[in-house]
Amino acid sequence: MWLLRLPGVYRPQADTRLLLSALRDARLGHSARALDLCTGTGVAAIAAAREGAGRVTAVDRYLPAVLSARFNARVRGLPVRVLHGDLSAVEGQFDLITANPPYVPCPSLEPAQGAALAWDAGLDGRECLDTLCERAADLLAPNGTMLIVHSALCGVSQTLESLRDKGLKSSVVARALEPFGPVMRERVEYLESSGLIEPGERTEELVVIRADRIER
Repeated sequence: MWLLRLPGVYRPQADTRLLLSALRDARLGHSARALDLCTGTGVAAIAAAREGAGRVTAVDRYLPAVLSARFNARVRGLPVRVLHGDLSAVEGQFDLITANPPYVPCPSLEPAQGAALAWDAGLDGRECLDTLCERAADLLAPNGTMLIVHSALCGVSQTLESLRDKGLKSSVVARALEPFGPVMRERVEYLESSGLIEPGERTEELVVIRADRIER
């Protein structure tokens, strides 16, 4: 799929492909309300619209990403509304939520800026993930589904337990082992010294976690 990607906007790659595969397996209904968080180029929002979602909202903190996603949806004539902001910009509940949040551990405590907004996620990589898990149950409509992709370095069990604590049924629905990308390679020394990877480790497992709000 051709996508406009302004400078600094996150390029769809292995984690994106894994998330899109899980999205197709979710089998959206035609009246579904979908939300795509940390949308980047808008590829997951576009996929949700093509899968039949009736209304799609996409959100990103990085303005060039917002502009890219708006163009990519508009040129295809798809009903995608793209907002500039974070979770605080989102209102209402959704039948499907997709998220490819920042999850790369960062040795700096300085707030991420520019392109790094797509990957810098605090000392342990969970800065955005924890907020997302905290809000998940409120954002999901009854019988709604959330799909989150992140690295296993950030703690798969921690994400699962956090979602379950909010009353959501959660499980890992996809996995893929990938070599480190450029950002991870630059941070090998920090990752090893902090115990997040073993010495010499240069691959990471990506996972998609599915959380369902089951109504009985």
